[in-house]
Amino acid sequence: MLPPIPVLADYDISPTHGFLPGTLPLSRLPDPYYNKWEAIAANLPALILTRRLRGVIDRLPVLSTVGLEHDAEWRRAYSLLSFMAHGYIWSDDVPAERLPPQISIPYLAISEHLEVPPVATYAALCLWNYKPLFMDEDIDNMENLATLSTFTGGIDESWFYLISVAIEARGAPVMSLMLKAFAAARRSDSAAVTRYLQAFAEVLTDLNNLLERINERCDPDIFFNRIRPFFAGSKNMADAGLPKGVLYDDGTPSAAYRQYAGGSNAQSSLLQFYDIALGIQHRPTGEKKGDPSERRGRAPTHGFIQEMREYMPGPHAQFLEDVYHVANIREYVEEHTDDSELCLAYDACLAMLSAFRDKHIIIVTRYVITPSRRSRSPRAARKGLNLAIASRKADQKDQKGTGGTALIPFLKQARDETGEPAVGEWTQRFLSREGKKAGSGDFFLGKTGDAPLETEDVEVKGLAGTWTMEDEVGGICLY
Repeated sequence: MLPPIPVLADYDISPTHGFLPGTLPLSRLPDPYYNKWEAIAANLPALILTRRLRGVIDRLPVLSTVGLEHDAEWRRAYSLLSFMAHGYIWSDDVPAERLPPQISIPYLAISEHLEVPPVATYAALCLWNYKPLFMDEDIDNMENLATLSTFTGGIDESWFYLISVAIEARGAPVMSLMLKAFAAARRSDSAAVTRYLQAFAEVLTDLNNLLERINERCDPDIFFNRIRPFFAGSKNMADAGLPKGVLYDDGTPSAAYRQYAGGSNAQSSLLQFYDIALGIQHRPTGEKKGDPSERRGRAPTHGFIQEMREYMPGPHAQFLEDVYHVANIREYVEEHTDDSELCLAYDACLAMLSAFRDKHIIIVTRYVITPSRRSRSPRAARKGLNLAIASRKADQKDQKGTGGTALIPFLKQARDETGEPAVGEWTQRFLSREGKKAGSGDFFLGKTGDAPLETEDVEVKGLAGTWTMEDEVGGICLY
């Protein structure tokens, strides 16, 4: 017997807002008992700028979670404490390796209630950290969105978060469409499956346009040097001053050091849903299609992708797991290759999703790789070391793929894997294209000293650690 197709409401997922909360995030907690948290969040940029945040938090009383009632209140409290915690850790030259009880005690309780780790996740920074400016306008409109909290108080940081919010909102209806497509495939209704796939491709076109807007109001240097350091986690951050991680001091003798990955867009459930729905399979970085280790029908084995599900709200991660067991579109299309309209619609979805990942590669290059090169210059070095984005100091011969550009091969492989299920012969050729290396195929081919751009050794911390290609650490970042 086939497993039932998931129902969005069972996983706290909205048919209109998707993984964004069904009710808008609270702008503040209604109980005056939590006014001290709200006051710190409202003044967080100033407290960080003047380096007074740690002292203010150390003088706080330990607040109980007893006053939190509805889910919206728990989410607001989680977001507040996430900003406070990362501000506390990274607001000075030397990171704090201990979170005081004023943060740790309520933070651990709230995280357990919401089934998320006590760290600044994508949910804390984006999903539960926005508000519409006008209630009668859509929240997938960038001109109708504002953030509730930021570390820096700047437009660049708000814009960075809100691009993700708009993408989540604009892409949400696809989930209902694809769940219906699964049901249509079960009853062999090719016309319905085709319609749903065509609608999916149109939404992906909108998402591509939204992603491009990151360039409008988020400056790459400001993002890399001022905003991104606050996203850093505590896992494998010895070079930044956290060799054991962070001690979550809950006031008991059993308080322990914890290590978590930092905030990352990879913790969004939306793109993982798209991959699962279309039957796209991602392999560990560097593993080729057809390798003996690859097994069709097995659950995804990519360590990084799987680990990022641990940073999603529990119901969302469970939804992805349940969807994996009912997704049938790829198999259905492969069994109906004589239906040209169906195959064209499916290939269009793959092409649009591949184009989205192409844009992501361009953005990562502009916002991470290029600024990292500038940060290695002698002039940048004289300005001091940014601990949260510090490069690893280990011997290079022991660091396989720790160059910053290793991030690009990972993203390119994910992009190429997106096109692998394509049905049409032309689409297969188009989506499996291989980029030319710098200098190949021209007069200067073979000239020494002109190494391809992808081989440049640029060390750089990712949102959660050092970008790397090592399969054993997940293929994208070494925490």
